[in-house]
Amino acid sequence: MNEILKKVFLSNSVVEMEIRDPKIARKHRAGQFIIFKLHEQGERIPLTVADKDPEKGTLTIIFQQVGKSTTELGGMNPGMFLLDLVGPLGTPTHIEKYGTVVCIGGGIGTAPIHPITQAMKQAGNEVIAILGARNKELIIMEDKMRKASDEIIITTDDGSYCNKGFVTDSLKSLIQKGRKIDKVVAVGPVPMMKAVCKATEEYGISTMVSLNPIMLDGTGMCGACRVSVGNETKFVCVDGPEFDGHKVDFDQLMKRQRMYVTQEREAMDKFMYRQGCQNPDGQKCRTRGE
Repeated sequence: MNEILKKVFLSNSVVEMEIRDPKIARKHRAGQFIIFKLHEQGERIPLTVADKDPEKGTLTIIFQQVGKSTTELGGMNPGMFLLDLVGPLGTPTHIEKYGTVVCIGGGIGTAPIHPITQAMKQAGNEVIAILGARNKELIIMEDKMRKASDEIIITTDDGSYCNKGFVTDSLKSLIQKGRKIDKVVAVGPVPMMKAVCKATEEYGISTMVSLNPIMLDGTGMCGACRVSVGNETKFVCVDGPEFDGHKVDFDQLMKRQRMYVTQEREAMDKFMYRQGCQNPDGQKCRTRGE
């Protein structure tokens, strides 16, 4: 069992947790993920590692309370235990000295882009980080991303913090100003990654995306995470989670993401009912941490 050592609410729905697991902390590489299970009746949930401390034997995960399992996890506190963690899983990010690398994190996607940014910087690249979110409250890990990169650009959809607009606006601005960009790595909502790839394809800039939003059990057994990449069927959890973004069939991917919406809503409603919350969206029960 894995002990929760620390819990911080980064916003009303975004939680950062530090969990003890010395073996995974030692072996984890940028781009890899873990799978957690809260209890015997719990589902298997994949999450990308946001940070680690091999000396302390700890992992840091950041997640948004959206569905039943992430909401249940967000209700746990330091001193409590997860039933188990499995990992590290997935193929690590291919890291080399490209030149100038732009690392783009959209919303919660900043968590998985953080170790990739660190690794790209350590490999000798000039790293430009672009962080984006709907509003200021959802911008996370700003201080850590500043330390991991040479330059940082922050955008919010509503203009409540830094630049108003989308991450693609900032990316296009860099390109149009003549900045030489050798590699782009984007992690975040699927529509955001699709838009980034459309922008870079026009200029022939190699772009890598992480398709972790579609993963389910993380073993390649369930088939829920299959995607088309270059007209070939791939399984995100075992072949990825990172792929050449210019080869991904994003339209098919977005359709597949919606396959389990009904079941996810039903599971959430039942969970919130058991918690004594009569509001179907569960907002009353998601209390903010101290």
